[in-house]
Amino acid sequence: MDAEKVAELVRSGFAGDEVIVDGAGANYTITVISERFAGQRPVARQQSVYVTLNATIASGDIHAVNLQTFTPGEWQAAQG
Repeated sequence: MDAEKVAELVRSGFAGDEVIVDGAGANYTITVISERFAGQRPVARQQSVYVTLNATIASGDIHAVNLQTFTPGEWQAAQG
């Protein structure tokens, strides 16, 4: 699986939001920037992203995922 395919999977649940995927093979870093994360705890944010990837993780096509989730304001602050 390539990074663009992983990005497509995540975008299926986050239409209109920014999704950035780095990695290859079975290991990926995924950044999702979404207004829907406002007021959510980190675990809830991650769970909403994992929903888009569960089948791929269960099949073993993706082995390791590092998730970063931000609201647009948090993303801007993190970028300096």
